[in-house]
Amino acid sequence: MTDTNYKQLAELDVRYKKQGLSILAFPCNQFGAQEPGSPSEIKKFARGKYNAKYDLFDKIEVNGATTHPVYAYLKSQKGGLLGSDIKWNFGKFLVGKDGKVIARYAPTDEPYKLIGDIEKALNA
Repeated sequence: MTDTNYKQLAELDVRYKKQGLSILAFPCNQFGAQEPGSPSEIKKFARGKYNAKYDLFDKIEVNGATTHPVYAYLKSQKGGLLGSDIKWNFGKFLVGKDGKVIARYAPTDEPYKLIGDIEKALNA
């Protein structure tokens, strides 16, 4: 899942950035401690192995009492299938130009699955 997500997100960034797509990545270590590195180590990994040039922020909490405000907002706009909690790394949200959440995607949804929705949002 990690390889597919990082690779496809990097490719979508290259393909749609000039049209206005901004990919914002927020690493989180709440899921099986899969993001144990420091922010600089995570960035070095993503940029070095996958050529990820999109914005990679510091690690945040996406669930629980210390949920980051960005994720509190995203989850309030689009709840999940079994509640609003993020289920695993690489949960994705598509946000429109107006700041409203258009759609929420499961961690298992490959980024390429978003292409139709991305194109529709960019052309809105």
